Amino acid sequence: MRGLEIRELEAFLVLAEELHFGRAGRRLYVSQSRVSQLLRSLEHRIGAPLVARTSRRVALTPLGERFLAELRPAYGRLSTAVEAAREAARGIGGVLRVGFQGTADDCLTGAITLFEKRHPGCSVEIVEIPLADPFGPVRRQEVDAAVVLLPVEEPDLVLGPVFSRQPQTLAVPARHPLASRASVSAEELAGTPLIGVSDAAPAYWRRAQAPSHTPGGVPIPAGPVVRTLQEGLSLTAADRGAMLLCRSTAEYHDRRRSIAFVPVEGLPDSFLGLVWHRVHAFARARAFAETFTSACAGAEPPASRPLRTGGSTSQTGQ
Repeated sequence: MRGLEIRELEAFLVLAEELHFGRAGRRLYVSQSRVSQLLRSLEHRIGAPLVARTSRRVALTPLGERFLAELRPAYGRLSTAVEAAREAARGIGGVLRVGFQGTADDCLTGAITLFEKRHPGCSVEIVEIPLADPFGPVRRQEVDAAVVLLPVEEPDLVLGPVFSRQPQTLAVPARHPLASRASVSAEELAGTPLIGVSDAAPAYWRRAQAPSHTPGGVPIPAGPVVRTLQEGLSLTAADRGAMLLCRSTAEYHDRRRSIAFVPVEGLPDSFLGLVWHRVHAFARARAFAETFTSACAGAEPPASRPLRTGGSTSQTGQ
């Protein structure tokens, strides 16, 4: 296929996921009108509409649904085959950039050391990525892979090893009524605003880090939103809200004079996962994932990983 046809297919695939021309354009790094142009060209080649557009919504036509079901796996196999051949020809070399949120823990640094030993032609750079934008750096090719908090429900990303299962704690100001408690129940979260994450991250991911309701369905007040962990901890210390963190993050960021970390009972544990793009740097990222699983005994194989996990940060996560 010619280059233009590939772009048409990419535009259709992304639009089918987003169902919004503006968001599709941002993911493809083109204008909204360019997405419309590519879609019209593809529809002209096929001879029928693939997308139904109104002023309020975008939806796939029945033909669009069938085309998507056949195109997605075929396009994925093609992209994987091309990238795998390219990487095989070069070997595992060059630079692998690995992103992390907050703090790089022993599991990540140990995996990096082992990877460079196994692949001496490839060096690893570690890059801190914002708490509020877990997937953007991978898509923008600022990093080749990233350690992020679950859940991950991004069709264009691969979720590899899942690891660092951690119970959650509630960070509250040292003078907060809950600060002296041995633990709190998840239902008690309804009594204090939760600090959330800004909207650069997908809504489902933000809800997992700062739920809007208790497990029993009681609303939880929304506190301020932040882009980084340090912003969240600073707002917590200033009594602007509370923040959910996993136990290892609480231990790493111990601020006993200003913040107390109280275990929370009744919430799902948090998990971290290694993600990479389905096309970009595929072979290097896959090789790193294999090394990561070897280096981190707690990593769970993809077949057994939890696909939807609530929770907040871990030491590498925030």
